[in-house]
Amino acid sequence: MASGTRDDPWELRTAPGSSSYTMYADDDADPPVLVCQVGSTTLRYHRGAVTDLHAWLVGRGDWVPLGAADERKPAPDGSVEAWGRSPDNPVGGWYGLRNGYRGRFGMYLPPLLEELGLVELTHDARNNRVRAR
Repeated sequence: MASGTRDDPWELRTAPGSSSYTMYADDDADPPVLVCQVGSTTLRYHRGAVTDLHAWLVGRGDWVPLGAADERKPAPDGSVEAWGRSPDNPVGGWYGLRNGYRGRFGMYLPPLLEELGLVELTHDARNNRVRAR
């Protein structure tokens, strides 16, 4: 497994397996971030998203829909995407840090948690779900 640094990023695929992307942790940034590179687009998420999302999934205790959506589209209630932008989560809102690109939390974070061995993730063509291990 990759170390998750800029020089050795995690090589990931979306849950349906339709797109590949890389992610790495930048703990020197202020605040620390996860940098997600999807083609020529760079997304940034709070570094604590990994532990916070895992803890939320543990608390849910069952399968949760991913509900991935762009920032300008509503997220399905009860989904990972909705939680990733909820004022009730540990950061009090969006985990995404780049305005205009704050969405897709439900698409890009669960495969990282799967790579880290923290969750089980379905890999269907659509309507994928995740649960904590």
